[in-house]
Amino acid sequence: MSTAYVNGRYLPKASAGVHIEDRGFQFADAVYEVFAVQDGRLVDEDGHLQRLERSLDELSIQPPMSRKALTLVMRQLLRVNHLRYGSLYLQVSRGVAPRDFPAPQNLTPTLVMTVTRQKAFDAVAARKGVNVITTHDLRWKRCDIKTVQLLAGVLAKTEAVARGAAEAWLLDDKGFITEGSASNAWIITQNDELITRHTDHAILGGITRQTVLKLAAENGLKYEERAFSLAEALAAREAFTTSSIIMVRPVVKIDDTQLGSGECGPFCRTIIELYDSYLKNGFSA
Repeated sequence: MSTAYVNGRYLPKASAGVHIEDRGFQFADAVYEVFAVQDGRLVDEDGHLQRLERSLDELSIQPPMSRKALTLVMRQLLRVNHLRYGSLYLQVSRGVAPRDFPAPQNLTPTLVMTVTRQKAFDAVAARKGVNVITTHDLRWKRCDIKTVQLLAGVLAKTEAVARGAAEAWLLDDKGFITEGSASNAWIITQNDELITRHTDHAILGGITRQTVLKLAAENGLKYEERAFSLAEALAAREAFTTSSIIMVRPVVKIDDTQLGSGECGPFCRTIIELYDSYLKNGFSA
């Protein structure tokens, strides 16, 4: 049975819970992070913790504990669950208070952590391409903060699955792709240039996204951070999507348009190989 962490206690996941008036439950007044776990270690731990701290600061939510204490709790949760491969989910809400819209001051934050088991990253399996659909981006205007208000993403992902796709890429009012419902979007142009949207309030600065950009720079691959349109995506030679859960996955079809040969292309294979090497070398490129 999986063990969860809730406000200082390690509990069976099936019986763990939070107060009914927790503001994360009633207002989505909370932030979260998902850490990939490979060989019992947290991938890109520092990047995730930096983003967590930024999200908390943007919403004026007090950190539940120091970073050092938090890392100790995370490692203990991995140990008690004997988790080698999978993910660790961490959520911090503003805390518990009688239901009212104004955020009370000086609440004690609620801290919850759970783990999920998954297979180790497999570079060969990762080459299997997926389809994506496009749909309107209905999210709020501060997508750079990793909050738990994910309903728009839920609706987009549900639509994608219903249409036989693995992900939905979101379109802003000008016809530019922002990101996926739960991932960052990338294309490779006909000139072999890697493109992903620049970070602004319209997208979440993905930690895996940061790692891929770092790997590209260190290996001499041309890339640019800028907005790209749906038309440009449909004309791309290759595409892929990244997140802490899927890591790197080629996109071979967007809506009804097949990209290239309909299989993982050479640029995507290179990115997957670089990322696989990054994981095998202890997350240090």
